[in-house]
Amino acid sequence: MKTLTAVLAALTALFFLPAPDAFAQEYTPPPRGAPKKSVGGSSRGVDGNVPRVMLLVPDHVGFTVSENPALYWYLSKPTSVRVEITLIDDKGETPLIEETMSNAQGPAVHRIDLAKYKVALKPEVEYQWSIAVVTDPNKRSGDVISAGWVKRVAAPAGVASGGDRAALARDYAARGIWYDAIAIYSELIEQRPNDRALREARAALLDQVGLKEVAAYDRRP
Repeated sequence: MKTLTAVLAALTALFFLPAPDAFAQEYTPPPRGAPKKSVGGSSRGVDGNVPRVMLLVPDHVGFTVSENPALYWYLSKPTSVRVEITLIDDKGETPLIEETMSNAQGPAVHRIDLAKYKVALKPEVEYQWSIAVVTDPNKRSGDVISAGWVKRVAAPAGVASGGDRAALARDYAARGIWYDAIAIYSELIEQRPNDRALREARAALLDQVGLKEVAAYDRRP
């Protein structure tokens, strides 16, 4: 009887275990719109003491359903030089955000809260945002810059509801809503910094858009 029970248990496990990728985090890029390449944040002709800056964005226009989403960026090491934050709309006439910070920490993921600046994105308008590490204010060609695009769209029908924020992030990512997926994971990581599953989920998204260094930061011991 014990042998039969063991065999039945083994068969149950075999047929009802989830597939290896059942819980895999996958980003599905939106099918519409002309792609715009994000600008990388590697140094241009400056020494190795200058940090690398990377926006947590895909290499095309990223979508959000939020009027004032949080934007995230990564700095590879601490710096005492000026860091500039800029957000412009598709007309590019007057910056909606033009902010500076000093003594930025790194390696670290940083957050820009658009609500703090009272910025509301208009639907179906593409906005460009950028981070610049100003190595020499008198020689701006040496700036280390990373830039990307964000666009507010209507929320897709049938998005996961309820209290499971991680499930909502997965659903957003699968439907091409990049910024909201990254924001939810980042907020959860801020609340539970030692949760390896949350960090791995964000790292999996970052891997898919080529942000290997930031993904490695999330997977650090």
